[in-house]
Amino acid sequence: MTQDNIYAHFHPDEHRFVDQAAEWVARAEQHEVKRTDFLDPRQAFILTSLVNRSADVQVRFEGGHPNAERKRAIVAPDYRVLDDEEMGIRLIEVSSTDDSLGDLDHGDYMGAILGLGIKRDKVGDIYVLPTGCHFLAAAEIADYIVLHLNQVHRVHVHTGTLPLDKLQATETKLDEMNLTVASLRLDGIVSDVYRLSRAKVLVPIKAGRCKVNWKQEEDPSKPLKQGDVVSLKGFGRFKVLEVEGLTKKGRYRIRIGKYA
Repeated sequence: MTQDNIYAHFHPDEHRFVDQAAEWVARAEQHEVKRTDFLDPRQAFILTSLVNRSADVQVRFEGGHPNAERKRAIVAPDYRVLDDEEMGIRLIEVSSTDDSLGDLDHGDYMGAILGLGIKRDKVGDIYVLPTGCHFLAAAEIADYIVLHLNQVHRVHVHTGTLPLDKLQATETKLDEMNLTVASLRLDGIVSDVYRLSRAKVLVPIKAGRCKVNWKQEEDPSKPLKQGDVVSLKGFGRFKVLEVEGLTKKGRYRIRIGKYA
Protein backbone atom coordinates (compact mmCIF):
# COMPACT_ATOMS: atom_id res chain seq x y z
CA MET A 1 0.00 0.00 0.00
CA THR A 2 1.41 3.38 -0.98
CA GLN A 3 1.67 6.35 1.37
CA ASP A 4 -1.11 8.11 -0.58
CA ASN A 5 -3.38 5.12 -0.05
CA ILE A 6 -2.59 5.17 3.66
CA TYR A 7 -3.56 8.83 3.85
CA ALA A 8 -6.95 8.06 2.28
CA HIS A 9 -8.02 6.34 5.50
CA PHE A 10 -7.26 9.28 7.79
CA HIS A 11 -8.13 12.94 8.24
CA PRO A 12 -5.59 15.37 6.72
CA ASP A 13 -4.76 16.68 10.18
CA GLU A 14 -3.73 13.15 11.16
CA HIS A 15 -1.24 12.75 8.32
CA ARG A 16 1.70 14.03 10.37
CA PHE A 17 1.08 11.37 13.01
CA VAL A 18 0.54 8.76 10.29
CA ASP A 19 3.99 9.61 8.91
CA GLN A 20 5.50 9.36 12.38
CA ALA A 21 3.85 6.02 13.14
CA ALA A 22 4.80 4.65 9.72
CA GLU A 23 8.42 5.55 10.45
CA TRP A 24 8.29 3.68 13.78
CA VAL A 25 6.98 0.60 11.97
CA ALA A 26 9.60 0.87 9.24
CA ARG A 27 12.39 1.11 11.80
CA ALA A 28 11.01 -1.87 13.70
CA GLU A 29 11.22 -3.83 10.46
CA GLN A 30 14.92 -2.90 10.54
CA HIS A 31 15.24 -4.32 14.07
CA GLU A 32 14.89 -1.07 16.02
CA VAL A 33 12.67 -0.58 19.07
CA LYS A 34 10.63 2.58 19.66
CA ARG A 35 8.95 3.64 22.92
CA THR A 36 6.39 6.34 22.22
CA ASP A 37 4.97 9.13 24.35
CA PHE A 38 1.42 8.75 25.66
CA LEU A 39 -1.06 8.25 22.83
CA ASP A 40 -4.77 8.96 22.85
CA PRO A 41 -7.15 6.20 21.67
CA ARG A 42 -7.27 7.54 18.11
CA GLN A 43 -3.49 7.61 17.83
CA ALA A 44 -3.32 4.10 19.28
CA PHE A 45 -5.81 2.97 16.62
CA ILE A 46 -3.73 4.52 13.83
CA LEU A 47 -0.53 2.93 15.13
CA THR A 48 -2.21 -0.46 15.50
CA SER A 49 -3.56 -0.21 11.94
CA LEU A 50 -0.07 0.40 10.57
CA VAL A 51 1.54 -2.32 12.70
CA ASN A 52 -1.05 -4.81 11.46
CA ARG A 53 0.13 -4.19 7.89
CA SER A 54 3.54 -5.62 8.73
CA ALA A 55 4.06 -9.30 9.50
CA ASP A 56 7.39 -8.52 11.16
CA VAL A 57 6.33 -5.88 13.70
CA GLN A 58 4.42 -5.94 16.99
CA VAL A 59 3.20 -3.32 19.44
CA ARG A 60 2.48 -3.27 23.16
CA PHE A 61 0.43 -0.59 24.91
CA GLU A 62 0.54 0.33 28.60
CA GLY A 63 -1.11 3.14 30.51
CA GLY A 64 -0.59 2.10 34.12
CA HIS A 65 -4.08 0.60 34.40
CA PRO A 66 -6.08 -1.88 32.27
CA ASN A 67 -8.75 0.73 31.50
CA ALA A 68 -6.33 3.59 30.86
CA GLU A 69 -7.34 5.97 28.09
CA ARG A 70 -3.89 7.32 27.30
CA LYS A 71 -1.08 4.78 26.83
CA ARG A 72 2.56 4.56 25.87
CA ALA A 73 3.50 2.05 23.19
CA ILE A 74 6.52 -0.03 22.31
CA VAL A 75 6.91 -0.81 18.61
CA ALA A 76 9.37 -3.62 18.03
CA PRO A 77 10.37 -6.52 15.76
CA ASP A 78 8.06 -9.50 16.09
CA TYR A 79 10.74 -11.72 17.66
CA ARG A 80 11.29 -9.45 20.65
CA VAL A 81 9.62 -10.36 23.97
CA LEU A 82 7.81 -7.23 25.13
CA ASP A 83 6.27 -8.39 28.42
CA ASP A 84 9.29 -7.30 30.44
CA GLU A 85 10.10 -4.14 28.48
CA GLU A 86 10.35 -0.97 30.57
CA MET A 87 7.42 1.22 29.53
CA GLY A 88 8.79 4.34 31.20
CA ILE A 89 5.69 5.21 33.22
CA ARG A 90 5.74 6.70 36.70
CA LEU A 91 2.87 7.20 39.14
CA ILE A 92 2.79 10.66 40.69
CA GLU A 93 0.72 11.56 43.74
CA VAL A 94 -0.46 15.08 44.54
CA SER A 95 -1.70 15.72 48.08
CA SER A 96 -2.26 18.56 50.53
CA THR A 97 -3.54 19.35 54.01
CA ASP A 98 -5.57 22.24 52.58
CA ASP A 99 -9.32 21.54 52.89
CA SER A 100 -9.99 23.22 49.53
CA LEU A 101 -8.12 20.42 47.76
CA GLY A 102 -11.42 18.57 47.40
CA ASP A 103 -12.76 21.38 45.23
CA LEU A 104 -10.14 20.84 42.53
CA ASP A 105 -11.07 19.03 39.34
CA HIS A 106 -9.35 17.35 36.41
CA GLY A 107 -8.87 20.63 34.59
CA ASP A 108 -7.17 22.24 37.58
CA TYR A 109 -4.58 19.48 37.79
CA MET A 110 -4.05 19.40 34.05
CA GLY A 111 -3.58 23.15 33.95
CA ALA A 112 -1.01 23.04 36.73
CA ILE A 113 0.97 20.25 35.05
CA LEU A 114 0.99 21.87 31.63
CA GLY A 115 1.80 25.18 33.29
CA LEU A 116 5.21 23.72 34.13
CA GLY A 117 5.98 23.70 30.41
CA ILE A 118 5.31 19.98 30.04
CA LYS A 119 3.80 18.72 26.80
CA ARG A 120 0.47 16.90 26.97
CA ASP A 121 1.91 13.78 25.38
CA LYS A 122 4.23 13.29 28.38
CA VAL A 123 1.22 12.86 30.69
CA GLY A 124 -1.14 9.92 30.90
CA ASP A 125 -4.48 9.65 32.68
CA ILE A 126 -5.29 11.84 35.68
CA TYR A 127 -7.40 10.39 38.50
CA VAL A 128 -8.94 12.94 40.86
CA LEU A 129 -9.26 11.76 44.46
CA PRO A 130 -10.83 13.34 47.56
CA THR A 131 -7.30 13.64 48.95
CA GLY A 132 -5.68 14.99 45.78
CA CYS A 133 -4.89 13.09 42.61
CA HIS A 134 -2.87 10.30 41.06
CA PHE A 135 -1.60 10.67 37.52
CA LEU A 136 0.75 8.88 35.16
CA ALA A 137 3.73 10.60 33.59
CA ALA A 138 6.68 9.71 31.38
CA ALA A 139 9.57 8.55 33.52
CA GLU A 140 11.93 11.01 31.89
CA ILE A 141 10.07 14.04 33.27
CA ALA A 142 8.77 12.57 36.56
CA ASP A 143 11.54 14.05 38.71
CA TYR A 144 10.99 17.48 37.16
CA ILE A 145 7.29 17.34 38.01
CA VAL A 146 7.94 16.25 41.59
CA LEU A 147 10.40 19.10 42.05
CA HIS A 148 8.28 21.87 40.54
CA LEU A 149 4.60 20.96 41.00
CA ASN A 150 3.89 22.68 44.33
CA GLN A 151 0.67 24.54 43.60
CA VAL A 152 -2.61 23.66 41.91
CA HIS A 153 -5.09 26.50 41.42
CA ARG A 154 -3.86 28.48 44.47
CA VAL A 155 -3.71 25.35 46.64
CA HIS A 156 -0.24 24.45 47.89
CA VAL A 157 0.41 20.76 47.33
CA HIS A 158 2.96 18.05 48.01
CA THR A 159 4.08 15.96 45.05
CA GLY A 160 5.84 12.60 45.08
CA THR A 161 6.09 9.25 43.30
CA LEU A 162 4.52 5.93 44.22
CA PRO A 163 4.88 2.37 42.90
CA LEU A 164 2.51 1.74 39.98
CA ASP A 165 0.60 -0.87 41.96
CA LYS A 166 -0.48 1.87 44.38
CA LEU A 167 -2.50 3.64 41.68
CA GLN A 168 -6.03 4.55 42.74
CA ALA A 169 -7.79 4.50 39.38
CA THR A 170 -11.09 6.22 40.11
CA GLU A 171 -13.93 6.08 37.62
CA THR A 172 -14.32 9.20 35.52
CA LYS A 173 -16.97 11.45 36.99
CA LEU A 174 -19.75 12.32 34.57
CA ASP A 175 -22.47 14.89 35.14
CA GLU A 176 -25.52 13.31 33.57
CA MET A 177 -28.22 15.18 31.68
CA ASN A 178 -31.27 14.07 29.73
CA LEU A 179 -32.15 15.67 26.41
CA THR A 180 -34.81 15.35 23.77
CA VAL A 181 -33.49 16.26 20.33
CA ALA A 182 -34.97 16.42 16.85
CA SER A 183 -32.18 14.27 15.42
CA LEU A 184 -28.88 12.68 16.40
CA ARG A 185 -26.88 15.20 14.36
CA LEU A 186 -23.60 16.32 15.90
CA ASP A 187 -24.38 20.04 15.73
CA GLY A 188 -27.80 19.68 17.33
CA ILE A 189 -26.60 17.62 20.28
CA VAL A 190 -23.51 19.78 20.87
CA SER A 191 -25.77 22.85 20.76
CA ASP A 192 -28.06 21.44 23.45
CA VAL A 193 -25.26 20.09 25.67
CA TYR A 194 -23.39 23.39 25.82
CA ARG A 195 -26.48 25.59 25.47
CA LEU A 196 -25.18 27.37 22.43
CA SER A 197 -27.07 28.43 19.35
CA ARG A 198 -26.76 26.18 16.31
CA ALA A 199 -24.98 29.00 14.46
CA LYS A 200 -22.34 29.34 17.19
CA VAL A 201 -21.74 25.59 17.20
CA LEU A 202 -21.18 25.41 13.45
CA VAL A 203 -18.17 27.71 13.57
CA PRO A 204 -15.86 25.56 15.76
CA ILE A 205 -17.04 22.32 14.13
CA LYS A 206 -16.25 23.54 10.62
CA ALA A 207 -12.98 25.03 11.89
CA GLY A 208 -11.80 21.58 13.01
CA ARG A 209 -12.11 22.17 16.75
CA CYS A 210 -14.48 19.25 17.36
CA LYS A 211 -13.56 15.59 17.73
CA VAL A 212 -15.73 12.48 17.82
CA ASN A 213 -13.98 9.52 19.41
CA TRP A 214 -10.71 11.48 19.27
CA LYS A 215 -11.04 11.91 15.49
CA GLN A 216 -11.46 15.40 14.08
CA GLU A 217 -14.98 15.83 12.73
CA GLU A 218 -15.95 18.77 10.53
CA ASP A 219 -19.34 17.51 9.32
CA PRO A 220 -22.09 19.08 11.46
CA SER A 221 -24.61 16.53 10.19
CA LYS A 222 -22.67 13.49 11.39
CA PRO A 223 -25.06 11.26 13.36
CA LEU A 224 -23.94 10.34 16.87
CA LYS A 225 -24.53 6.96 18.47
CA GLN A 226 -24.47 5.48 21.92
CA GLY A 227 -20.94 5.37 23.32
CA ASP A 228 -19.56 8.23 21.22
CA VAL A 229 -17.22 10.66 22.99
CA VAL A 230 -17.38 14.24 21.71
CA SER A 231 -14.98 17.05 22.55
CA LEU A 232 -15.30 20.71 21.61
CA LYS A 233 -12.18 22.77 22.16
CA GLY A 234 -12.71 25.31 24.91
CA PHE A 235 -15.89 23.65 26.20
CA GLY A 236 -14.84 20.18 27.32
CA ARG A 237 -16.21 16.83 26.29
CA PHE A 238 -19.18 14.56 26.78
CA LYS A 239 -20.28 11.01 26.13
CA VAL A 240 -23.53 9.76 24.62
CA LEU A 241 -24.44 7.33 27.38
CA GLU A 242 -27.71 6.06 25.95
CA VAL A 243 -30.13 6.63 23.11
CA GLU A 244 -33.35 5.78 24.90
CA GLY A 245 -35.79 5.89 21.99
CA LEU A 246 -38.39 8.19 20.47
CA THR A 247 -41.04 10.35 22.08
CA LYS A 248 -44.60 10.42 20.77
CA LYS A 249 -43.62 13.49 18.77
CA GLY A 250 -40.77 11.67 17.09
CA ARG A 251 -37.92 13.27 19.02
CA TYR A 252 -34.99 11.29 20.37
CA ARG A 253 -34.53 10.85 24.10
CA ILE A 254 -30.83 10.67 24.92
CA ARG A 255 -28.76 10.55 28.08
CA ILE A 256 -25.52 12.54 28.09
CA GLY A 257 -22.58 12.41 30.50
CA LYS A 258 -20.45 15.55 30.68
CA TYR A 259 -16.90 15.04 31.88
CA ALA A 260 -16.29 17.08 35.03
